[in-house]
Amino acid sequence: MRDVKIALRNLTRQKKRTILLAAAIAFGIYIITMINGFTGSFIENVSENFSNMLAGHIFVEGVEKSETGRTLNIVRNDEELMLAIEETNTPWKYITKRSDLGGTLIFAGESMRQSITGANWEIEEYFKQRIILKEGTFEQMQEEKQGIILSEKVAEKLNVEIGDRLLVKCRTYTGQQNVGEFVLTAVLIDASMFGGTTAYANISYVNELLNLQPEEYMTLGIYLEDMDLIDQAAAALYANLQTKVSMFERQSDDDENPIIAMLEQQDEEEWEGLRFQLMTLNDIMKEVQQIVNVLNTAALIILLVLFGIIMVGVTNTFRMVLMERTKEIGTMRAVGMQRGIVRKLFLYEAFFISVIGVVSGLILAGLTMFILMQIYWGVETPAFMLMKNGYMTFILSPLQVLANFAIVSGLTLVAAFFPSNKAAKLQPADALRSTN
Repeated sequence: MRDVKIALRNLTRQKKRTILLAAAIAFGIYIITMINGFTGSFIENVSENFSNMLAGHIFVEGVEKSETGRTLNIVRNDEELMLAIEETNTPWKYITKRSDLGGTLIFAGESMRQSITGANWEIEEYFKQRIILKEGTFEQMQEEKQGIILSEKVAEKLNVEIGDRLLVKCRTYTGQQNVGEFVLTAVLIDASMFGGTTAYANISYVNELLNLQPEEYMTLGIYLEDMDLIDQAAAALYANLQTKVSMFERQSDDDENPIIAMLEQQDEEEWEGLRFQLMTLNDIMKEVQQIVNVLNTAALIILLVLFGIIMVGVTNTFRMVLMERTKEIGTMRAVGMQRGIVRKLFLYEAFFISVIGVVSGLILAGLTMFILMQIYWGVETPAFMLMKNGYMTFILSPLQVLANFAIVSGLTLVAAFFPSNKAAKLQPADALRSTN
């Protein structure tokens, strides 16, 4: 305790120098903490927003090959699928059945390529809560079989208004040309970076345009009660489905994108009849996870570069301290202070500076995060997919904070070690004769 008190007293002797060093460390911690907090919530927010947009966490699709070898997505009979969900006690919250149509919308001489998702609006109440309408109502959508919901960007480009009728040129699921007609019943706010890429219609009419039967569809989506259960529930469901229907193999190679691997299977393998593939939100988000890993790696590199620079400052500062205290060190050594204690005093000072800097940086980062989290950025911002209901969120792992503290403290002690070791090796008589 005596050594600690002396080290703390020494820090107060040069307050300006101490504050500058601590401020430099605080700045580095502030930057790295903000990056870590953002990446911590990045994957969670994007996953949640994607699950809402795609209407599920686990997806099962049927695939069959035409006579020409073209792969066709279709679920003709889902009895075995629903039985597997029941037998595995899959903790589902919502189950959706979707059909997707790619076509060209045409109105008054304007045209635009558009992906159209067919949904059952009578049962997908939860999905209505996640779509923010600018004009029109869901009641109109349910009443109008040929109704369509467009994003405001698409509606503006086509110059179409509620009640207007649009032509759509498309293909059936087997590839034949088809033409249909939609009625604009609602306009949604572009609440994501993907605004304008997807429209929504009634699955019954989408199936007609695709030449599918009323009970057929393309994708079964399972929305779970908890996203943390995705991998566990998917594994159990996949194992059960393997005993009932023909399944594509799920890829476990961490270096390969599972979606791409499954598409390659469809192109390369030959089979007859209907075959099923199971995908999860985690499979789809694998590329996003890699982005997060890159960001965390970049954050670590930034931390090391910043503290590489700061280490030079710490080393030079303690060299100056050594020059200023040479006689003082000689006096302490003359009255019996051991070399190890002299070294410890310098290292204690460096450690306390790092603690002050880290705590200050964390407090500043915490205040910044708190302020940013109170701001409603809206649903029309392109960054909406990175947020939670229009608000920024930050998630910090305690282990990550401790790791950053350990790195900073370790680098600071290393920077201070060489001057402190030089101070410990000073001979008392030489130090007392010093003119510094």
